[in-house]
Amino acid sequence: MLIGRRISGRYKVKSLIGGGGTANVYLARDMILDRDVAVKVLRPDFANEPEFIQRFHREAQSATSLVHPNIVSIYDIGEEDDLNYIVMENVEGMTLKQYIQQNGPVSVEKTLDIMGQLAAAIAHAHDNHIIHRDIKPQNILISHDGVVKITDFGIAMALSATSITRTNAVLGSVHYLSPEQARGGVATYKSDIYALGIVMFELLTGRLPFSGESAVSIALKHLQSETPSPKRWNPDIPQSVENIVLKATAKDPFYRYNSTEEMGEDIRTALLPERLNEPKFVIPEDEDQTKIMPVISEVAAGPDRNEETIIANPAGENEKEKKPDTKRDKKEKKRRKKWPFVAGALAFLLVLAGLAALLLPSLLGPKTVSVPAVSGKTADAAAAVLTAHGLKTGEKIKTTSETVPKGQVIKTDPEAGEKIKEGTKVSLYISTGKETFALSDYTGRQFDDVVNLLSGEHFKDIDKEEVYDDSAQGTILSQDPAPNKKVVPESTVLTFTVSKGPETYAVGDLTGFSKKQLDAYEKTSGFSIEYAGKDYSDTVKKDHVISQSPQPGTELKKGSVVKVIISKGQKEMPPKTVTKEVTIPYEPDTDSAGSTNENHSESSGSDGNSQSGDSNSESNGNDSGGKTDASAQENPKQEVQIFIEDMNHSMSAPVQTFEITKTVKKQLEFTIEYGKEATYKIMRDGKVIAEETVPYPN
Repeated sequence: MLIGRRISGRYKVKSLIGGGGTANVYLARDMILDRDVAVKVLRPDFANEPEFIQRFHREAQSATSLVHPNIVSIYDIGEEDDLNYIVMENVEGMTLKQYIQQNGPVSVEKTLDIMGQLAAAIAHAHDNHIIHRDIKPQNILISHDGVVKITDFGIAMALSATSITRTNAVLGSVHYLSPEQARGGVATYKSDIYALGIVMFELLTGRLPFSGESAVSIALKHLQSETPSPKRWNPDIPQSVENIVLKATAKDPFYRYNSTEEMGEDIRTALLPERLNEPKFVIPEDEDQTKIMPVISEVAAGPDRNEETIIANPAGENEKEKKPDTKRDKKEKKRRKKWPFVAGALAFLLVLAGLAALLLPSLLGPKTVSVPAVSGKTADAAAAVLTAHGLKTGEKIKTTSETVPKGQVIKTDPEAGEKIKEGTKVSLYISTGKETFALSDYTGRQFDDVVNLLSGEHFKDIDKEEVYDDSAQGTILSQDPAPNKKVVPESTVLTFTVSKGPETYAVGDLTGFSKKQLDAYEKTSGFSIEYAGKDYSDTVKKDHVISQSPQPGTELKKGSVVKVIISKGQKEMPPKTVTKEVTIPYEPDTDSAGSTNENHSESSGSDGNSQSGDSNSESNGNDSGGKTDASAQENPKQEVQIFIEDMNHSMSAPVQTFEITKTVKKQLEFTIEYGKEATYKIMRDGKVIAEETVPYPN
């Protein structure tokens, strides 16, 4: 089983996709180009046929020149030990055979779409002088998005040289075999067209046109029976579509399409309105000639036999050739009488020459023999061959070889073909397989250093699997294969388990966390919280985190310390006294000035305390000199109230109430706490005339 094996040190086999009579197909990974590929490996029963292998590689190499969206790309061809393989494009989907089994009969539109793609692909191959020779749904892939791709160009052409009864794989192809191939002729471009017609028949009807109990009986039907009408199973098929099948599968290649391009054009235009009801395709009868079907026999294929039509001669033709020639017959009899004597003399001379060749060397000395070719044989088998040729086995020298398997002969000394005396010793160079390399113990070393060390040893695949570990990043923790094991570098996958350092986690943002929240975070995160100190903060509440180290988002391993600074709250500052001078304007009511003055005069005369209070009020206001002139005494009094909100007062009651008869200035004193502010409000006769905030001084 190839699963897990690395072919040519490059293609790592992952799983079996499918198999057939000639090959198995595996899904593999191209380790160099990092892509999935399909690897087709020939079955072991073909590995011992050099002629087949050579043709297989030659034809497959020619198929690599085909670059077309409907042809599976061939990436590589090779041979390794007992494997002959082709590396090709991996198509995710199914074979057309599976598609027909699941969806057949396929709709006319879908059939024409599929056949259009197939015709384009085969036309490209024919343009490059390549005949597929084994077109069948099993060799056609259809992807999930409906793209059709033809495969098996190389193998199909290699198989064309084998007998029809060689393998089950070839027997399976007989359903799509052209008449010329069935009678032993060489396949041509028109043989591919015939196979395309059979595939189209199967798409339209969901069945094959011919069936039988054996491959021979099916082949006979291809030779002798006309292709049945697809409309027999699907009456809805337009005549233009059926005509494509009938023309492509004509028994005589002469009546088929001249090229795949011509067939493709018919496919593209089949559903045009003017073509839907065209006349049915019929092969014209030639009444002047009688066609004779060829007899099936085991006759080797001739160069022109594939398109040969055998015609009977009309009656009376070549009559002259049938009359006997008497003179010629007499001469012929004389020649026949002399021939035995001539043949006998020649035979006698040949016997004498043979005896001379055998006896003279033995009479004259040791016989000279050619060293036989024993490369590729085991040491015992090679020794037996040497003995049979009259030679002796000399020294057996063991040496490595990149191409010859272990235990087989690489070469001889003297080399094969050299003439030497009978009885001479011939040394054998025996392969010990590919050169091996003993692995050291690389654990504990840096991965990059080891890769550089092994770069000169031809290792093609060195894998790295990284894991978290307390070791330094890049340190090799383990290796596979194990130390001291001898391996072949080209086909060995070295896997190192490498430390990527301790596992780290991102530190969260702890700003504003309380002590309770810090305890919870410490338990869940695995970090250790350290209280590094306290500080005042105007923005963070007391006993909550102001700052941290390291910063949020930093990657740390578990157990690492995260330091935090805790808030002591706002810094305590003493209250401060602020003095502010304010101007209180006097604004008389002009409408009532006369009556107010008269009343004021009467009031002043009857109440001396009022005059005294007014004087005191203006004095407290720090007016200029406290003097009153005649005009001031005539102004009506206005009541002023001052409200203060500070450390010692509140706005609920005025701190001063007094009367004015003119504009005055006052000194207001505020006691303000740290971090706070004071406010004041001045009202005159019940109306607010001033209101302001006083901040704590810096």
